[in-house]
Amino acid sequence: MKSKPPAQWTKLDNAAKIFPSNATLRDPKVFRFSCQLREEVDGELLQQALDRTLEDFPHYRSVLRRGLFWYFFESSQLPAVVEQEHLPLCSPLFLPENRGLLFRVNWYRKRIILEVFHAIADGTGALQFIRTLVFHYLLMAHGNQLERPLQLDYDASLSQKQDDSFQKYYAGAPADEKKAPVPKAFKLQGARLSEYRLRTIEGVMPASLVVAEARRRGTSLTAFLGAVLIQAIHGEMTVLQERRPVVLSIPVNLRNYFDSQSARNFFGLFLTGYSFRDGDGSLEDITATLTRDFREELTAQRLAVRMNELAALEHNLLTRAVPLVLKDVTLRYFGHRSESQMTAAFSNLGRITMPQPLEPYIDLFSVCASTNKLQVCLATFGDRLTVNFTSPFVSTEIQKEFFRTLTGLGIPVEISANRIDPEE
Repeated sequence: MKSKPPAQWTKLDNAAKIFPSNATLRDPKVFRFSCQLREEVDGELLQQALDRTLEDFPHYRSVLRRGLFWYFFESSQLPAVVEQEHLPLCSPLFLPENRGLLFRVNWYRKRIILEVFHAIADGTGALQFIRTLVFHYLLMAHGNQLERPLQLDYDASLSQKQDDSFQKYYAGAPADEKKAPVPKAFKLQGARLSEYRLRTIEGVMPASLVVAEARRRGTSLTAFLGAVLIQAIHGEMTVLQERRPVVLSIPVNLRNYFDSQSARNFFGLFLTGYSFRDGDGSLEDITATLTRDFREELTAQRLAVRMNELAALEHNLLTRAVPLVLKDVTLRYFGHRSESQMTAAFSNLGRITMPQPLEPYIDLFSVCASTNKLQVCLATFGDRLTVNFTSPFVSTEIQKEFFRTLTGLGIPVEISANRIDPEE
C-alpha cells in the first residue's frame, strides 16, 4: 500500500486573501473561461488533456484551509474529474463545510469550460491554464495532422508560475497622504433572479471594427466600451439618482507593468467614472473623461503605490497577530466598503493567442464572472471580440442599450444567452 505524500502548504497571495472572507452564495467569487471549438468536444480526451495540464499547474491541486491567523492552500490528492456541464453558471467552488478543489473543468457541445475560485488565480493566470488545456486537447485530437511540433508562448517554470509577485515587488508602506473622500457610487437595483442565479448575455462582434471606432474617437477599445456601458447604465437612472456618479471598477494586469510570469493573482484595481450632474452625458464627453482617467492612473508609479498600500496591511505586525475569525469580519467590511464605491465591474482580458496551426480549430474565447452587481468581461481571439454581461437582475435593459449603441454605429453583434429556467 502506497503512503500518501506529505501535504504541502502555501500562503495566499495578497489579493487572494480577501476572497475567502467575502465569498457568498450571492457572489461566490468564481470566474469562467470558455473556449468554443469548431467541433464537438470529446469528454474523454478532455480528461486526458486536463491530467496533462495539471502537471504544469500543480497549485491547482489544492484545497483551502483555515489557520489560526490566515487561510492557506494545502496540496491535495483529490481527483480532478471532467464532467459535462450540469451546474448553474459560476456555482460556488469554495464551501467551508465541503473541502474540495477550487476549480472545475466541464464541456458542453463545442465549448471547453474552466471555472476558478478567484483565490487561486486572476484572469490572466487562469487564461494561461485554459490556453494550456486547449493546447493539449487539440494536440491529442489533431496532432497527427500537424507538420511540426508546437509550443505555447507561455513557458514559465513551475517556480515562476507559483511566484507571489505581490511579495516580490512590495517596497514598504507608502507615506501617508491625505486623500479626498470617495463618494458613494450609483447602485443598480431591481428584481433579482431566484436561487442566486446569474444571467449571462454574450455579444460577439468584429474586433477590428470596434478598434477602428475607438481610434476614431482618440481612445482605446477598453475606454470606448466602458463609456458605452456608462451611457447604457444612465438610461436606468432617475434625475435624483444622477447625484451619484456611475463608477466602473477595472482590474489591471500588473504583469504589464512589473516583470512577472505568475499564474496566481497579480492584479490591481482602479476606479473610473462619470458624473451626469457635471457633464453633458454625451458618449463623446464620457469617452473623454475615461480616456483621461486611463492615462493618469495606468502608470507603473501609480499602480505601485496602490499595490504597496494594500500589501502594507498584510505586513503590519498588529494585523498579522489578529486571529482569522476577526480578520474575516474586517475583510468583509473592506469588501462591502469597496463595493459601495462602484456601480459595475469592467474587465478586458485583451487579445488571446494560440499557436497558428491550432487557430482553425477554435472559434472564440470568452470570459465572465460571478457578481452581485453587474460584471462585463471582454476577450478577443482573432477578429472575434466577445463581450459578456453577467448579472443577477431580471432586467436586461442595460445590456440591450449597450448592444443597440454598437449596432447603431454599424458594428454587427451576434447575441446569445444562458438558460435560467428549463422552460426558457
